[in-house]
Amino acid sequence: MRYFRHLLCVVAFMFACISANAVGHGTDENGSIDLQGILFGHIQDSYEWHITTVNGHPVVLHLPVIVKSSTGWHVFSSGEFSEEADAAGNRPGPYGLYISGSEANANKICEKVDGAEVRPFDISITKTVAVLFIDAILLLLCVLIPARWCKRHRPEDPAPKGFTGLMTMFIMYIYDEVIKASLGKEADKYAPYLLTCFFFIFIANIMGVVPFPPGGGNLTGNITCTFFLALCTFIITNVTGTKAYWKDIFWPEVPTWLKVPVPLMPFIEFFSIFTKPLALMIRLFANMMAGHAIALSLSCIIFIMFGINAVAGASMTVVSVLMSVFMMLLEVLVCFIQALVFTMLSAVFISLAHVHGHAVKE
Repeated sequence: MRYFRHLLCVVAFMFACISANAVGHGTDENGSIDLQGILFGHIQDSYEWHITTVNGHPVVLHLPVIVKSSTGWHVFSSGEFSEEADAAGNRPGPYGLYISGSEANANKICEKVDGAEVRPFDISITKTVAVLFIDAILLLLCVLIPARWCKRHRPEDPAPKGFTGLMTMFIMYIYDEVIKASLGKEADKYAPYLLTCFFFIFIANIMGVVPFPPGGGNLTGNITCTFFLALCTFIITNVTGTKAYWKDIFWPEVPTWLKVPVPLMPFIEFFSIFTKPLALMIRLFANMMAGHAIALSLSCIIFIMFGINAVAGASMTVVSVLMSVFMMLLEVLVCFIQALVFTMLSAVFISLAHVHGHAVKE
């Protein structure tokens, strides 16, 4: 554990230095730090994957663009869009398409149809989609490698070591302490979904902390991803809910005047069906996005202070690097906690939907 802590500190320090190096190239034409551009450039989705800048030249991984415009289907590389914006703030590309600079469709592929800006049907492989594929592949490896070991060994064999042993420890901890503790006898039925949620969110969070490809994607900081995860929990919770669960919603055991003539309590109970997954969505999204924003802001402080004078920049560098290392270590902890909280609350919501009628004592 001592060597592991040392290694973790070194890796976190490396992450902070690499992030600071990336921030150092986020300057505008006047040489000042474009803080807003750096923060939103990392958090928002894009059609290319900016890796770093070497001698003033950006190193970019161009992703495939797949759109259906007014002229039909088109498949091409995002590198065909101009790096420089035109007078209207747009980045022109082939087939009359361009990446818009307008407020309504900022950084989205658009085209002009009868003088109006229109977004075509877009199923491009953006940075978020690419990160999603990478995280899905890593999730499959995390599942299939231990499954292969379990298939080749008997339960009485010695416990596995290495990566398989680590994954077994994680799986049994989440199953015993979270899923089984919440669902009891029904744990085996919902364990595949809940374990998938935990490891997918955890992997996505960890890969978001890594500042270089295949990491660096802010997947769980994208509200579309957290919305889909919360929607899955919402569907499973309400589709598998028992009759007693729905009775408690539309006719709860409260004084009658709270139900008729004004259905106050049924309305509150029905409204809570939607607030639970909403809380799941916003909690995961806000915590991960805020963590990335704070880590980048601490790195930006160095270059902002150097813009004032060298003494302030040198003194603030030590403070900023130490704070960045602390934030990286804290972010690793938050990655695990947020995956655990999402899984635990999902298990609790499913468990609450499986209530049964109270037995009447004679």
